[in-house]
This record gives sequence, C-alpha cells and structure tokens, in this order.
Amino acid sequence: MKAKAIVILTLSSALAALGSTARAETFTEEQLVERSIQRRAVEAVIWGMPTVNYERMLQAATENGAKLNQVVYWSRPVNSKNQTLTPNPDTIYLNPFYDTSKGPVVVEIPPRDEDHVIVGTFDVSWQNALMDVGPAGEDKGKGAKYLILPPGYKEKAPEGYIVMQSETYRGFVILRSNFKSRSDADIKSAVDHGKKVKVYPLGGDPDSTVFVDAYDKAFDATIPYDASFFELLDRFVQAEPWLTRDKVMIDSLKTIGIEKGKSFKPDAKTKSILEGAVKEAHEVIALKYERGFETPFFAGTQWGLPVPKETVAGLGSMFADPNEYGLDGRAVMYHMAYFSPKVLGAGQFYLINTNDGAGKPLDGGKSYHLTVPANAPTEQYWSLTLYDRETHALIVGMPRPSLASNDAKVVKNADGSTDVYFGPSAPAGKESNWVPTDPKGRFEVLFRLYGPKKEFFEMKWKLPDLGEVK
Repeated sequence: MKAKAIVILTLSSALAALGSTARAETFTEEQLVERSIQRRAVEAVIWGMPTVNYERMLQAATENGAKLNQVVYWSRPVNSKNQTLTPNPDTIYLNPFYDTSKGPVVVEIPPRDEDHVIVGTFDVSWQNALMDVGPAGEDKGKGAKYLILPPGYKEKAPEGYIVMQSETYRGFVILRSNFKSRSDADIKSAVDHGKKVKVYPLGGDPDSTVFVDAYDKAFDATIPYDASFFELLDRFVQAEPWLTRDKVMIDSLKTIGIEKGKSFKPDAKTKSILEGAVKEAHEVIALKYERGFETPFFAGTQWGLPVPKETVAGLGSMFADPNEYGLDGRAVMYHMAYFSPKVLGAGQFYLINTNDGAGKPLDGGKSYHLTVPANAPTEQYWSLTLYDRETHALIVGMPRPSLASNDAKVVKNADGSTDVYFGPSAPAGKESNWVPTDPKGRFEVLFRLYGPKKEFFEMKWKLPDLGEVK
C-alpha cells in the first residue's frame, strides 16, 4: 500500500511538472512571429542558394564594368583575385550574362579547329542547364548560333538557330577556351579564339558584342552568410517570374519581408533574426556537404561528388521528375560551386576531396603527396586545384593554385604517372609539381577531367588519395 502511494505521488508530481513546463513554453505573439521568421528564413536560404550564387556573380561582373548581354572574360588563367566558387585556373573563361527581358538573345559559338575548342553550358539564373556547348554539346564542336527565348515567348523562331526556351529572363553561359600549353603564345591564341564568341539581340549586329576583361581584378562571388544574403534573394525575386514548382515559397518569403513588387526593408530586429538564420542554414548545408563524401566515387578512397543523384539529374532536366526536387543537394552544390552542365560526364567531370587517405581534414600547414596514374582517361586534359575550405574559392595570395596535364613544365615519371605535392613549401627539386597551401587554414582539392572517356566511369582507372608526408 505504501509503495502504491509512492507511485501515485510520483506520477502526480510528474504530471504537475509537465503542466508547469507546458505553461512555461506558451509563446507570446511576438515570440511566435520571431520564430516564424527564423524558421522560414533558414528554409529560404536553402531554397534560394543558386539564385544568390547567380546574383553574386552578376554583381561582381557589374562592379567590373560589365552589363547584361556582354561577355565578361579573363585574358589569362584566373588567379585568386577571382573569388568565384571553385573556378578552373587552367583554362580561359568567357562568361556572357544574358537578359531576354526585351526579346530573344543570340550567342554565337565558333567551331573548333586543330588547336582550339570551346566547351561550356547555357544556364538559366536558377543555374539549371539549358544546353551544353562544344564537342559534347548540341553543336558537336562545329559551332552554332544559339537562340535564347524569354519566358512565355510565343513567336516562331527563325531558321538557322539552335533554340532554347529559358524559364527565367536572365542567365549566363560558362564558356572555356582551352589552351594547348601555358605559354604566352598559346594562352593568347586561346583568348583570340574565345573572342570569336558573339552575343547580341535577335536581329542585331554580331559585331556589337562587348568584351570586358576581368583578369587580375577583384571579382568576389563568394556567398555572404549575413543579412545581405536576403537582399540578393529579393533582387532575384523582383527580376524573375515565379515558377509553378516554387510558388509554395511565396508566403514563406513574405514572412521574412520579401514580396514581389514591394521593397525589402527589414527593421533592426528582423535583420538580427535573419543574420542568425543564414548562419544556421550555412551550418546545415556544410554538414550535408561533409556527409556527401560518405559514399566515395572510387571504393576505398576519399574522392567523391557530394551532390545526390536526384539533384544532378534534376539540374539537367529542370527537375522534371514530379516526385523529386533535390533542394538540399542543390544548396550543397551551389554553396561551393557555380553552374551545372546539361549532362554531367559528357564534356567534363569533377571529383572533390576534403580529407587525406587516413580520413583527416586536409591541413594547409602539412605536406601531402598524390600520384596521378598514367593514361588518365580524358580526351583533353586533367587538372588538380586547391580551394579554401571555408569559402570554396581560390586560396588568397597563393602564387599557384593548381597543376594540370596541359602544363608543359609539369614533370612526368618514366611510366607516365605524375607526382603532385601539396604543402606550405616545395620539396627540393619538385617545384614544378608543387601546389602551395596556406599554413593558416584548411583546403580542399578538386580533380577535373575534360572529355572523360568511358574507361573512367567503368572504373578501369583509379585516382588514389592524398597521403601526408611526415
């Protein structure tokens, strides 16, 4: 009887405590509003990552004197003043930023020749791919006049164009004019070939194309994890039409103050909430990025593509599968890179590594070694590039950000393999095969193949891990 009384008493105490807790967790109206803003802001960051990524690139282009329907280009391989996300320092970039709000836009791509080829992709401002360019693209390397139509365009397109229907008014084209070697003559030749690209309104003058050189100029397109993220998101919402798939976000964005046709003017309290939300979203995305390497591309290695298959497929199909959207994977992708190809693996493929072979994060204060096996299965070239682990941009101040097989100074071994060294200082006699690191931070490595062959996907060739040199 006594034991039973104790049980009843304990239960009563627990219920009383529960009731007390429940009353304590009743929110005021102000608290509910604040929690709603915070919650919806986190989701807005994840949903809107590719748009803010695009707006940052366009902002950087504008700050360098470029306008829409002009071509931003780099007259030499990019250095760390280019702070776009994971750029390739072993090619010549040309980036037309198009705007079809006043009508269709033409982009002419020159044909490949014995020494030159242009490869790339047309992307809408959501960074979903419209078409690939080059030998693996629609023109098959023969060159073509591509015609971009604005949303809702009803007129019949004229003959003689490869026609693309854009779901947004704006977008960009990532084009790479590849060079044979890093000699000044070959780089200039690649630039001259790239400047055969033309961008103009339908019916306009091809020779009116404007090129803006951004080489060695500050070009910061890293993602801002502060309240300015939402200013960029608002800029996108004001400029682009709502897609049916995204209308669910209309009320969510209104909650945080973003509404089409209205000014975005958060007060100090709201801005503080947004600051916290974007930082939380960044941590969520970074965690998903880390976990994306848990299924490696090569079994038993750290190399991977930390973007889910449904996201990769969706980016090339405008998310045509009615049962998939791949939002989380898309946020992961665009927090650390820009652009998506129509068909990943047709013209290029990428593998990323953030750890050494022992599973430890790559540390700029340590030295590492990697042997790239002979006969890499690629039609064009491979490259290895180092990026800042926090920003996913080139490491600021490094004299050399990468090493590639199209660099004649890189020394190969007798069997055709290539030894690559990473660290704060070069091993004696290995300077030509060394990529410097910043001893004050962590880094990640991106391995690129341009024109990957089927042997690569059949796993007949395998890239080993980086090993720490002690």
